[in-house]
Amino acid sequence: RWQKVLYERQPFPDNYVDQRFLEELRKNVHARRYRYWAVVFQSGAVVQQLCSVCVFVVTWWYMDAGMLSPQGLFGAALVSSLLGYVLFDAVDGGAGRRESRRTRWADLKSTLVFAAFTYGFSPVLKTLTESISTDTIYAMSALMLLGHLIFFDYGANAAIVSSTLSLNMALFASVCLASRLPRSLHAFVMVTFAMQIFALWPMLQKKMKAQTPWCYVGVTVLFALAALAALATISSVGAVLFVSLLLAISCLCPYCLIRLQLLKDNIHGPWDEAEIKEDLSRFLM
Repeated sequence: RWQKVLYERQPFPDNYVDQRFLEELRKNVHARRYRYWAVVFQSGAVVQQLCSVCVFVVTWWYMDAGMLSPQGLFGAALVSSLLGYVLFDAVDGGAGRRESRRTRWADLKSTLVFAAFTYGFSPVLKTLTESISTDTIYAMSALMLLGHLIFFDYGANAAIVSSTLSLNMALFASVCLASRLPRSLHAFVMVTFAMQIFALWPMLQKKMKAQTPWCYVGVTVLFALAALAALATISSVGAVLFVSLLLAISCLCPYCLIRLQLLKDNIHGPWDEAEIKEDLSRFLM
């Protein structure tokens, strides 16, 4: 009788298998079964980040057109940052702050240092790209914002994820766009606003998603509606395309994922590579 061993000579060819070979066949052993509403909930991170980019671009357009003053934007951003700071601690009752051992005085010093350096270098930021054409600036900004969306950490464990690269690309885009604003004060406010919406806002999103899922869903819907309303004041066609994109990401793509999961057919069996599950550390001592 044929045995699946290599240390004995058998009257069978090397590639011989008997009828028991396929008895160990297993299909979709590690396949995950997704639920539609769970996938819709997870897609909220992508929706939020798209809305953040939309709000940033619309805000820059208003400042460039002279319809929004830098003082007004700075005041609104300051108030929203204070509210978000309080909410950040209130979501988990201050547990995250106690674990990190970071004091409010340290947060205040970091904020003041960042604001002082940004304000001091705002004339440099304003004149940094004077030798570059406006079309090139717009193209670079669009490319950087697209890269920000691609490399952003949406919660997936993938090699392409890089929070540092994503944030740097968003800040580079903000510097490029800020250089086309009328004054240095505009550039300072624009870069500060970019740091708030691309660095601080995602941190609050992530904590809300982990601690208060229903509140996270409500904030996502309200933020999407606000971004859509702001975009509609500039272009109705752009608003229609944007809402179509959000609906496709949050509703259509999860449905397609669920349907495609039914077609998955991964096979596992005795032909797989051997996995050593025994603890071999005693041989290394």
